[in-house]
Amino acid sequence: MACVYFTASSLDGFVVDERDSLDWLVSRDFDPKGPFGYDAFADGVGALVMGSSTYEWIVDNQPGEWPYRQPSWVLTSRDGAIAPGHPVQTFDGDVTQLYSVLAEAAAEKDIWVMGGGRTAAQFVTAGLVDELVVSYAPCSLGTGARLLPVRSEWELAEVDRNGEFVCARWLRRPDPCAAAG
Repeated sequence: MACVYFTASSLDGFVVDERDSLDWLVSRDFDPKGPFGYDAFADGVGALVMGSSTYEWIVDNQPGEWPYRQPSWVLTSRDGAIAPGHPVQTFDGDVTQLYSVLAEAAAEKDIWVMGGGRTAAQFVTAGLVDELVVSYAPCSLGTGARLLPVRSEWELAEVDRNGEFVCARWLRRPDPCAAAG
């Protein structure tokens, strides 16, 4: 089992633009069955967690039934944040407390930290993310929500191309500055 932040980013490190839009992403050529594709990744996921902005984007852009079969959590402090009929749980607290629940629900499969960047930063800061898998779109946004708004160190493990995207898998490594301090 691994805890994986699997996402897409602009070349300048944003996961959504200043309008919280993914238009820059969803209009691009990407094969979900190709290298670093969603289909193979999703088969290995046992549980997922996301922030409230990501959840709201899904509700607004993929109306209807909840699109994921895995147990799902949303980090939020708001009551009533989950749409009726969605089998999604909420959590408000330290992600280290949620992690054991996610791991149990994942049942030996991976935990997907779906996003966004602030949510991933909480897991990274707590030392819980093992892998960072990013598909980089051939554009820059200039502003928006950051891919990972926290200092962290990664080692490149794998790279490939899928359609218009350069895709990379990074493994977490200790921050050399933290050890020296």
